[in-house]
Amino acid sequence: MTDKIRTRKAVIIGAGRVGSHTALCLMFQHLVNEIVFVDINEEAARAQALDLEDLASGLGDNFVIRVGGYADCADAHFVILTAGRSRRPGETRLQMLDGTLKVLEGVVTPLRESGFHGNLISVSNPCDVVTEYLYRNMGLPRSHVFGTGTLLDSARLRRALSEIIGVNSKQIQAICMGEHGDSSFIPTSHISVQGIPLREYLSLQHESVHDIDFDDVMTRVRESGSAIVNGKGCTEFGIASVVAGIVAAILHNDHVVLPLSVHLDGEYGESGICAGVPCVLSNEGVESVLEIDLSYDERRAMRRSCEIIRDYVEKGMGPEEV
Repeated sequence: MTDKIRTRKAVIIGAGRVGSHTALCLMFQHLVNEIVFVDINEEAARAQALDLEDLASGLGDNFVIRVGGYADCADAHFVILTAGRSRRPGETRLQMLDGTLKVLEGVVTPLRESGFHGNLISVSNPCDVVTEYLYRNMGLPRSHVFGTGTLLDSARLRRALSEIIGVNSKQIQAICMGEHGDSSFIPTSHISVQGIPLREYLSLQHESVHDIDFDDVMTRVRESGSAIVNGKGCTEFGIASVVAGIVAAILHNDHVVLPLSVHLDGEYGESGICAGVPCVLSNEGVESVLEIDLSYDERRAMRRSCEIIRDYVEKGMGPEEV
């Protein structure tokens, strides 16, 4: 019999900087009451758990933070995969594939054999390739296996647009799509400011900017992560907050639209890979994939991005069996 899911239990595979800050965000937002770290370096993981226990004591909440094993995944609502090394300065996410696949080889079998049947959230890079690997090997429904995708890229996009047009980023509706990496693109035809199409909004602002160089904006978005890696060695805070937002949306059954990396099965003319696309997220996980209308240039950008992802998926795993 399948174990009943404990809806506020999260297992984080990888207790490094991203994993520990993900736990921190989950705790600050009171989203879970049990966090289990699984890491090959148990001593470091135990130190992270003890440090977070001090935080829990200060918050006065009844958190359980501990080190465990894959058996703890059996009744977890969330397994969050953050394992893998940090990106090196000057390195693309795709160049991390070989090292990440070696990590995955030691993760997937015990995770699958644990009986886990909750939501598997993939953070490890290269995000889209890793998510596809997990989807193919875990035997879980598509709705329960997804990556953070272009969610962080989209937050960086809204920040860049906010700085350009002088509007609070929360008022801007804009996403990135495709690879979480250098081939991501902006569907500019779907950008709006509180429901007002961007071009119309700019025309109403007589003393503001009237045109936006989206090539420059996309460069700023793509280079944002590299700038952080070059300066401090890794990204951690932004991605951790993104994961917490995903967990909150599922727990609260929010039915929010987020650009997540999910296995495509014909959407946008693509199959057999994961890529960042707008999805409806609810307590069912990825409830649906939204196939929005793209312009000719946007369709070409989507196809190019998916070709790059597919090339790396086939290098790492071979073509999908049908």
